[in-house]
Formats: sequence, C-alpha cells, structure tokens
Amino acid sequence: MATIIATNESTGYEPIPAGNYVARCYQMIHIGTVNELVNGETKVMNKVRVSWELPTEMKVFKEEKGEQPSSISKEFTLSLHEKSNLRKFLAGWRGKDFTEEQAKSFDITVLLGKECMLNIIHKTSKSGKTYAEINSVSALPKGVKCPKQINPTFILSYDDFKQELFDVLPDFIKDKMKTSMEYKAMKNPENHEMNDIPSGTPTPDENDDLPF
Repeated sequence: MATIIATNESTGYEPIPAGNYVARCYQMIHIGTVNELVNGETKVMNKVRVSWELPTEMKVFKEEKGEQPSSISKEFTLSLHEKSNLRKFLAGWRGKDFTEEQAKSFDITVLLGKECMLNIIHKTSKSGKTYAEINSVSALPKGVKCPKQINPTFILSYDDFKQELFDVLPDFIKDKMKTSMEYKAMKNPENHEMNDIPSGTPTPDENDDLPF
C-alpha cells in the first residue's frame, strides 16, 4: 500500500479555464481510511489526495507571494483493482496498464515530480457554481516540454507524519483526515483498528521505459 489527492475545494478564485495543460505532480496527502457516501451507501475507503501545478498558468493569488502556478487536485481511493479509478487514471498517464504483479503493490509517491498532460473540464455544482475538474491524463506529447517545478514537493503520510505540514493544510482537509482510522490510531496508539491494513513500499521496475 502506498503510504501517501475527486473533489474541488471552494477557494473564491475563478476556475481554471477548460482545456489541456502541461502539469507536474508536486503534492500528495494520505487522507486515510474514511467513511464516504457513494450512491446513497456508506463505504469505507482509503483515500489519497494528489495535486498538480500548471506552470503555464501563472496568477497572483496573494500579493505578498507574487505570481504562482495554478494548481488542481483530485482524490482517489488507494486501490489498483482492475476497475478502480486510480488504476485507469495511472494507465492513461503511463500509456499502458499495470501487470497484475505490478498492481499488487505500487508506491504512488513515484508520481511526485512527474510531468503529464491534464485535460480539465468544467462542471456545475448543485448550488449552481462552476468548478474545474480533471477529466483525463496522458503522457506529454513528443516535443512538448513542461517547465521546471515551481512549488516545493509536499508529501504527508502516516508513516512519517509531520505535524508542521498537517498544520498548514486547509481546514476541510484536516477535518477529513481527523476522521480517518490512521489518524485516530496515531493519536491513540492503543487503537488496533489498523492491524489489518497492509503496508510496504515496492521497488519500481528500473527497466521500465514508462514515466513511472
């Protein structure tokens, strides 16, 4: 299981225009194992939040920081089951599906720093607000380059939990993490809920010529 972000937070900023963008993965937050309502049914899911910067879309979000790249995030269930959204998404990025052996255990932190092409679309919420969402991903077309990473790499996991990183997260992410089995077990070491959740970091295939 990878020890390490689909929803869109309300930021007050205009949504990223729909279209195709070069992007680079720079952030991963392991939300943890939480209860989620899916089609009217409550399910237990191990969630991760992955974020990309769009280095060609620079804007001033805060005057004191100057221009910064726009970013977009997506939440996934940490599963590489053949029908999982994460597996389909990563297969689109790699341009190739995983073998069953690879899918048994894949450390998704290898995505950090990797470039790709994101297709972003607009959707309308029940309240009538327009928001941007990642529709699909692919490897960069030949000849297309992605600028160097601008934002520092950010990774928050329960294997090496850093309180100072947790503290800077938006409240809606912190609140969700606090409901997770992992967070509760970390704060209460005598809680044995996590005993049945697998862990471990596999070794990537060094001979694979794919993006990851």
